[in-house]
Amino acid sequence: MPSSHRATMMMLSLLAAAGALPASARPASPTANPAAVAQAIGDCRKLTDRDARLDCYDKATDAFEQAQASGQVVVVDREQVRAVKRQAFGFNVPSLNLFAHGPKEEQVDKVSVKLAGAHQNGDSRWVMVTDEDAVWTQIDGADLFNPPHAGSTVAIRKAMLGSYFCNVDGQSAIRCIRTR
Repeated sequence: MPSSHRATMMMLSLLAAAGALPASARPASPTANPAAVAQAIGDCRKLTDRDARLDCYDKATDAFEQAQASGQVVVVDREQVRAVKRQAFGFNVPSLNLFAHGPKEEQVDKVSVKLAGAHQNGDSRWVMVTDEDAVWTQIDGADLFNPPHAGSTVAIRKAMLGSYFCNVDGQSAIRCIRTR
């Protein structure tokens, strides 16, 4: 079991044992509900007694705030999700699927970036550093008529087999990969 799941389960067990969470908020297994602290707030709605429901909400929101303060729970908004996806463009990061909740988002399959700089490596292939500090390296032998430089605009779009096409300042595409 990953350490984050162990830590979550330990915290939930302690909160449940202390009476801070309703028994229904405790997941049956480590993967049943990794966000049980957040789910506990929703579970309070099931209580019909008004005072019990308010007490449940108070305890569940306190537990949620403690989990958030300790880093066990992180809340992000849709704009933060978009920013993370853009920053990770070019990397194969399967864990970004954790952001797949809610309405279906369009896939990021192309970006346009400005270069902070560019140089050729020992193989005479271009290494381009974006303003966002991402590094894209040319993997084919194609020549560019106008070399990339600080301030160049690069349109990057997905190609096949994990590579990308980089169009530097509107020129013909070169094949590249993200290396940082």
